[in-house]
Amino acid sequence: MRTLTKQRATVKSLPNKKGFILYEGPSVLDGSPIVCIATLSTSNRKTGAMVQTWIIRADKDPITASKLGDDVSICGNCPLRHHTGGACYVNIGQAPRAIFDGFIRGIYEPFDYNQHKGYFLGRKVRLGAYGDPAAVPFDILSIIVDLSAGHTGYTHQIKHKNFDVRIMRLCMVSADSPKQALKYQSMGAKTFRVALADDALFDNEIECLADSKGLSCLDCGLCDGQTKNIAIAVHGSRSARFKSNLIAVGG
Repeated sequence: MRTLTKQRATVKSLPNKKGFILYEGPSVLDGSPIVCIATLSTSNRKTGAMVQTWIIRADKDPITASKLGDDVSICGNCPLRHHTGGACYVNIGQAPRAIFDGFIRGIYEPFDYNQHKGYFLGRKVRLGAYGDPAAVPFDILSIIVDLSAGHTGYTHQIKHKNFDVRIMRLCMVSADSPKQALKYQSMGAKTFRVALADDALFDNEIECLADSKGLSCLDCGLCDGQTKNIAIAVHGSRSARFKSNLIAVGG
């Protein structure tokens, strides 16, 4: 007869770290220098306490990169880029700029699997708090996803010439119109469709549970690229710039 253990195993506490450099090298999208950094704490109430990954240019701050159009290295052909007048909700001058400044100061050490895997075990990870995960080599992302207890991720790069289709195993494919959503679903993707407030849902879509149920991404976890097609009403300070009917013309 087996019995329960009398004592719980001792779990060693990990040294406090700000985050890690998961990847520094050429962008998959255009070969320019980028860096992918994972930060371990966040104040983002919508996502909850997930590890956040940030994909930024390694050679220039995010504001400058956006103004020059060099954010194409980390955002690819996303129609929501600020440089093209898009409705991206990310305030580039806040968290992305702070992450870049920390990177320049050297506060993030390169990720070492054997030394640092404990920081990701049991945690859920958000791929691409800023920047598109498809800019980072698939093998880098899959290591972190395999360590984690769950993840979310989104990519706008399904039509990019350098898109690695394996990214669809990890990420929702962003769609900016009903027409796009149907097209990408026919290609085997799970879609995350940004919509206007009065747009209808397809039968195979559900509304983002952060909007409909008030759940955090940490508690929901459906945006893993494998589970559901999701739609969400456009949000953020630049939401008035979003016109799904105009994007639909291009397919």
